[in-house]
Amino acid sequence: MTVMTEIAVAARNGASRRYPTPDGSLAGIADASLTVLPGQFVGVVGASGSGKSTLLNLVTGIDRPTSGTVTVAGRDVTDLDEDALARWRGAHIGVVFQFPQLIPTLTVAENVMLPMDFLGTRPRKDRLVHARDLLASVGLADQIDKSPRALSGGQQQRVALARALANDPALIAADEPTGNLDSHTGEMILELLKELTRGGTAVLMVTHERELSSLLDRVITIADGRIASDA
Repeated sequence: MTVMTEIAVAARNGASRRYPTPDGSLAGIADASLTVLPGQFVGVVGASGSGKSTLLNLVTGIDRPTSGTVTVAGRDVTDLDEDALARWRGAHIGVVFQFPQLIPTLTVAENVMLPMDFLGTRPRKDRLVHARDLLASVGLADQIDKSPRALSGGQQQRVALARALANDPALIAADEPTGNLDSHTGEMILELLKELTRGGTAVLMVTHERELSSLLDRVITIADGRIASDA
């Protein structure tokens, strides 16, 4: 069941990520203050290099903040060690990247089952059934036994979305999930993400597509490593 809390994501206390350079530290994101509620579909936009992906990486724990705190589904993710963070992320956050990153030696269904296998969140006998249900929800019920290589790019991205949902996460963190897709397939992915929010899942999505007002609840604009607006 999706974890329902009053706040799905909170970046507080000047959440920042700085990177060392020969000329001193460089802020990937600085003094971020952000709250995302369950069921919200939030887009993060900005120029290349502005800090969008850094913000998403802080939320998912891929990057550690150099200051401040980040809380997801009621848990401060900044105080977990790497092993605990990996397990916690697998249970509470579904991550979707621009490229599907499927394992080519596994079938489509086996790719979707990986998060369940990693955490043992369901009895082994139930995992394939759940994977089939998830693949049906993204329109791929007839592809479960195929190799990812046999699928189109759009189909692979839908498999990646099904995999991200395997453990019923409180948050989907998506980094340019439609950036490598044709417009029709991209619209399908966005509609699937929107449908998730109706069930209470929060979606935080980095995108270059600003014309998504009919789908997004909010648009956060990042400029020069800072949140410039939250509308």
